[in-house]
Amino acid sequence: MLRKAAVTTVSNGSYLQGQANGRLPSLDSGQPAQEGKVVLKKKVTLLRGISIIIGTIIGAGIFISPKGILQNTGSVGMSLTVWTVCGILSLFGALCYAELGTCIKKSGGHYTYILEAFGPLPAFVRVWVELLIIRPAATAVISLAFGRYILEPFFMQCEIPELAIKLITAVGITLVMVLNSTSVSWSARIQIFLTFCKLVAILIIIVPGVIQLIKGETRHFKNAFAGNDASVMGLPLAFYSGMYAYSGWFYLNFVTEEVENPEKNIPLAICISMIIVTVGYVLTNVAYFTTISAGELLLSKAVAVTFAERLMGNFSLAVPVFVALSCFGSMNGGIFAVSRMFFVASREGHLPEILSMIHVRKHTPLPAVIVLHPLTMIMLFNGDLYSLLNFLSFARWLFIGLVVAGLIYLRYKRPDMPRPFKVPLFIPALFSFTCLFMVALSLYSDPVNTGIGFAITLTGVPAYYLFIVWDKKPKWFRKLLGK
Repeated sequence: MLRKAAVTTVSNGSYLQGQANGRLPSLDSGQPAQEGKVVLKKKVTLLRGISIIIGTIIGAGIFISPKGILQNTGSVGMSLTVWTVCGILSLFGALCYAELGTCIKKSGGHYTYILEAFGPLPAFVRVWVELLIIRPAATAVISLAFGRYILEPFFMQCEIPELAIKLITAVGITLVMVLNSTSVSWSARIQIFLTFCKLVAILIIIVPGVIQLIKGETRHFKNAFAGNDASVMGLPLAFYSGMYAYSGWFYLNFVTEEVENPEKNIPLAICISMIIVTVGYVLTNVAYFTTISAGELLLSKAVAVTFAERLMGNFSLAVPVFVALSCFGSMNGGIFAVSRMFFVASREGHLPEILSMIHVRKHTPLPAVIVLHPLTMIMLFNGDLYSLLNFLSFARWLFIGLVVAGLIYLRYKRPDMPRPFKVPLFIPALFSFTCLFMVALSLYSDPVNTGIGFAITLTGVPAYYLFIVWDKKPKWFRKLLGK
């Protein structure tokens, strides 16, 4: 059923004793696949690349984060400013990843770039945190929104039971993982369809909002910056909510080896996607405030549904369905991409060998997909949505800042590396500083959740020496790790 991938690890003698942890050969490097072995095929076209990015970015964020941003900024004007700034910052980060994706043509995203720039220890810590915190928490957050919105039409007149939300959410998570274990092509096709649904959902909100503006509904924009002043404690959490809503621009880099013509398609897909998403997000938030006041938005548990009920009457029942499909697409894109990180980390010897195996007939990294299921379920049934958001954001943006800092380091460490796409140096400098600054402030703003995230991140260091460096492991321990 499963076979080891044909792209294997090549040792360059510079990493770990007893392990073959050198640079990974790219699928387009001209190396022949070993006979009888299977590989992940190049099935990601430009359109599919755009659908992966947009389909993963537009999920629950635009329907959840408006409340978190407004709560932490204190005014309509400041919240719209944060949305715009987060869009520009995300574009800067996406451009940096476009450069990295065209000069390092290997799947794995953050993990591969940290490995290339800083070596195996920080790379292992990155994939360790992704497996234990970031991906399970991120999937739990987006899937909880899916569960809430899919049940919304059935509970219009009463509160939705939390247990019902979590049960339908668990079903949704399982369906996504079955889909990604079954077929790469069908996963990509469904992602394109769901991306279309997301854009329809955004337009359903934007168009009535624009009509409201034309009618002169601007009372909620008067004295837009009046209200509670944004605090030093609130702003980093507001940016976390905003950057969470835009997060997903980096997922195409997780599947670089499966992208057709990556030198051209990765930068194009990233730039097109980020322009569409940023314009859509800002206009969606403007549309919300044409109908809903700041106080009403803070009280709403489903902002898009509240907006639709005010303007669309019975048609408002369609909005939660579109939003649920949007969340499902984000879940699908995230699982599709991150499973490739685990696949690559296993090829490097940083995760058990079984995670680098591919299904013989389906050509999917099945073990790398299903390994996330139990951890996601634990997060789902034991976490609060906003606590999970702050919990995962600390670890995610710490390492994204480190990746972009690695881009600057690689400019000096390896100046002769081919760079088909190159960004001005001030862009990675500004973006990495912003990420690390947000991380530092968040430790002050929400010390409990970010402190837990920091502590779990640090556990990656002893885990690295226990699982990777220690070469005198007992036989039963080696067998457990699949070595």
